[in-house]
Amino acid sequence: ATATAGPRSFSAAEVRARCAQGACLVSCHRRLYDLSGFVRLHPGGEQLLRRRAGTDVSAALDGPPHRHSANARRWLEQYYVGEIEPGDEQVPPRSRTGTGLSETVDEKEVVAAAQTPEQTDLCYRTVDVEKDLVDWQKPLLWQVGYLGEKYDEWVHQPVDRPIRLFHSDFLEFLSKTAWYVVFMVWTPVVLYLSWVSYTSLAQGNTRLFSSFTTEYSIPVHKYYFPFIFLLGMILWSLLEYLIHRFVFHMKPPASNYYLITLHFLLHGQHHKSPFDSSRLVFPPVPASLVIGFFYGVLRLLLPEVLGLSVFVGGLCGYVIYDMMHYYLHYGSPRKGTYLYGLKAYHVKHHFEHQRSGFGISTRFWDYPFRTLIPEETFKKED
Repeated sequence: ATATAGPRSFSAAEVRARCAQGACLVSCHRRLYDLSGFVRLHPGGEQLLRRRAGTDVSAALDGPPHRHSANARRWLEQYYVGEIEPGDEQVPPRSRTGTGLSETVDEKEVVAAAQTPEQTDLCYRTVDVEKDLVDWQKPLLWQVGYLGEKYDEWVHQPVDRPIRLFHSDFLEFLSKTAWYVVFMVWTPVVLYLSWVSYTSLAQGNTRLFSSFTTEYSIPVHKYYFPFIFLLGMILWSLLEYLIHRFVFHMKPPASNYYLITLHFLLHGQHHKSPFDSSRLVFPPVPASLVIGFFYGVLRLLLPEVLGLSVFVGGLCGYVIYDMMHYYLHYGSPRKGTYLYGLKAYHVKHHFEHQRSGFGISTRFWDYPFRTLIPEETFKKED
């Protein structure tokens, strides 16, 4: 049997040099991690991690301002690249520019680092394929149902790697999409149906409750369209919450292979690999089936034009939701903005509070349904 090479050792000088070249290396005690590929995804913002480049983050993991969860610490281990050489564990001094590096870096160190082959990926692995419960070399969809009672814990331990669901390349293609495809497909539909709704209302033939009574039916004027459209968006935000909470986060029985498989297909795969960029928005083909279903329901409940007006508002809300969901995973909003807080909130849902925080485009519905993620508190030190 071939002996496995031990972890590589890095000197403090080499770490400083690599950080000076743009890498984001941090240590936790003596363990060294390369976060260069993760900095833009960090919920606290890229600059926060950049400022800590070259430093020991063991204290920062415990907060304040944020106490990192067990999943976050497990996630960090995916970027492990080696060990800091004994005697070099001290944190380099902070610079006045806000980085974790000292103000000057020896040019010889930079040159040496540039001439050293890139080996920071020697220990990098997103999942221990030998110990994991599934075979990552094969499509996962038909495997997860066999996990039984271990499924719920496994699916909520996120990894940073793409997922393949199907054996069929065609089905796999239909299950993935780029974020901009959703915008390109549905935005023209929203614009066209908005025009159809407004011009139809302008004819003055639409009346509410006309199927029950003609004497007391209420005319719906074209000027009502913006308000009906807004009502559709509000109804979508409620539907978004309800689907996320009661469908996507149902806990399938451990003995039911098919419900576990369905859960993984609908949402479990997103929690297992939250940064798989091709699976962050709803692919247009399956989305069209769901959207068609809701359109049919509205047609049954409301007069044709009124139902269409509510529907197009809801469809617009869905497009905004999908775009926001992608941005909350891959965007880097400015600290203090609404989206910054929403990104941190959503990441907490993924890594620690899977049974709360179901609002994505808004936290509003988490308040009345009592599923708001609690704010963290820290005891003041003397």
